[in-house]
Amino acid sequence: MSVERRPSPDQSTFFDLEGRSLRLYPETEPPDIAPLKPTVAYDSYWRFAAERQRVFFARMRGCRPPWSDDDIINEHKFTNAYRASDRVSQYLIRRVIYRDDLPATAEETFFRIILFKFFNKIETWELLEEAVGAITWKGYDFRRLDTILSRAMAAGRRVYSAAYIMPSAGSMGHERKHSNHLALLERMMRDSVPHKLTRATDMQHGFELLLRYPSLGDFLAYQYITDINYSEITQFSEMEFVVAGPGALDGISKCFTDTAGLNAPEIIRFMTDRQEAEFARLDLHFESLWGRRLQLIDCQNVFCELSKYARIRHPEITGISGRTRIKQKFRPSKEPIDYWYPPKWGINGKITER
Repeated sequence: MSVERRPSPDQSTFFDLEGRSLRLYPETEPPDIAPLKPTVAYDSYWRFAAERQRVFFARMRGCRPPWSDDDIINEHKFTNAYRASDRVSQYLIRRVIYRDDLPATAEETFFRIILFKFFNKIETWELLEEAVGAITWKGYDFRRLDTILSRAMAAGRRVYSAAYIMPSAGSMGHERKHSNHLALLERMMRDSVPHKLTRATDMQHGFELLLRYPSLGDFLAYQYITDINYSEITQFSEMEFVVAGPGALDGISKCFTDTAGLNAPEIIRFMTDRQEAEFARLDLHFESLWGRRLQLIDCQNVFCELSKYARIRHPEITGISGRTRIKQKFRPSKEPIDYWYPPKWGINGKITER
């Protein structure tokens, strides 16, 4: 690393100073986690989380790139250590859920969240909003939204995010995927799902309510209940419940040769509980989200990102997916993010203090 790129002591990283091929890590005590049997990727999990969070704060504070001495992180697209810090989640929270100009009832908020999440694409939400104005359940018109989306697709626009595969919900009876999703949203609204969620006793109950609907498998239902929980519809703790997605399962398989009988949710909880001890063992400075610890959903996501990261860092560990490349390259967005989190987390007042 050149002299100019040497990090300040309080922002030191675990990376070597001479380049990736000669990387030497400081000697650390092995984790005392028997009978679990970790691989070398176990330590990389914590190092990745700390470095990705360091990059988040460096970018937020306006530091100039490169933000990391890790070429893998610099060159490829990874989500943040905290799910709610990602660009699409930030948009959902600030521009879809908490809107002073739109109704704040559980019914209307749920409608906006699920409509946004079915496509999970900022440009699609803005396309609809530009065309119809205020997006509300009260003013909802299937034909109008269906026509707008059909015309956009006919013009070559992509209306779905590539972040994950959205099943077609073909059982709803329409030829086009987006038509089925609009029909599915209608069904959920007519089944009073928003009000049922307000009465849900815990996050798993809310998850199971969503799981009853076509195309919403375990992964999507868990992602959606997490998104809904950013709003005031529910008041669950993100430490109540977790579901491992396919990427997280692959990440777990790369971090352990033996999980000693623990299932994936138990492993994720184990990691969440050990975060401070492992950052200390590896002498990593992990700057939390203004005092908020990594939650179950975050540690689940880090496993997913570790699954990708390890394809280059530890190519000898194939995991269960067998994938060898990271497809998406990192391209910084020109649109700045004014970070803001669910008010009930109590951290928004701290954002400007650093």
